[in-house]
Amino acid sequence: MTYPSTHSSKSIQVLLDVLNNVILGKEPQIKLALACLLARGHLLIEDLPGMGKTTLSHALAKALGLSYNRVQFTSDILPADILGVSIFEKDTSGDGGQHGTFRFHPGPIFSQLVLADEINRATPKAQSALLEAMEEGQVTIEGETRPLPSPFFVIATQNPISQSGTFPLPESQLDRFLMRISIGYPDAKSEMELLTGVDRRKLADGLQQVIALEELTALQQKVEDVHASSSVLEYIQRIIHYTRYEGGFSYGLSPRGGLGLLRASKAWALLHGREHLIPEDVQAVLPAVIDHRLADAAQQGEHGVSGQILQRIAVLT
Repeated sequence: MTYPSTHSSKSIQVLLDVLNNVILGKEPQIKLALACLLARGHLLIEDLPGMGKTTLSHALAKALGLSYNRVQFTSDILPADILGVSIFEKDTSGDGGQHGTFRFHPGPIFSQLVLADEINRATPKAQSALLEAMEEGQVTIEGETRPLPSPFFVIATQNPISQSGTFPLPESQLDRFLMRISIGYPDAKSEMELLTGVDRRKLADGLQQVIALEELTALQQKVEDVHASSSVLEYIQRIIHYTRYEGGFSYGLSPRGGLGLLRASKAWALLHGREHLIPEDVQAVLPAVIDHRLADAAQQGEHGVSGQILQRIAVLT
């Protein structure tokens, strides 16, 4: 099923209005999170505890009607706690024998939206349980491959590395996240509304589905259909080339990262009602897509990696 552009734009705006009513004063971050989902990516939110990360994920799941599970990552969590486990169940037919069979009990990963809360408090072994799921949309357990639901969207939160009890995410794990964002403190007006208004988690709990699953799938397909001209593709390619050969980074943007930048830019264009890509779309998503992939601290400077790149790579007309 496909939807005309006007229908898509109205549905997206309704969804944004609902989410903006729950997460106050954070429309750019909400748009990036939604663009990440429409681009079939996964989202990493890095921020201090209590900034609304969990509320955002819950609100997204409720407004989109997605099955939802939250996994609290701790230092002792095991891969089986995430993926699931086979348990021997005895036959209760009553013949007195010791018959039975192993039955697989799926873990919380078998949900359409999975919140991996405080992912960097788990050991690298537990973190690695997400790698196949995020890349392939499936998990292999005890030699059997099991597909995950569609759509499948992981939102992971992590505390700043400077906090105690954290394990840095390896590069292979970071590269699985299409975007990394930070929500940040609310502005004064939003803070006052938080202090005097309804609890935002209660608002999220009470949300009704505003977009049908079929329409969400259609919107994800429309992202792939957004047209990218040769000039915009060349602009993206020059950004990729700069990260690899001219920027002085330890390692440049991977092919997966480059394709992710294109998909995220297309999703941003669709969010703004366009069926073609412009350089401003690339610039809008660039920090969220590449800054966690090019993590050379010495190169970040005041405006981050992406800020330096945007200053150096001009848009050709």
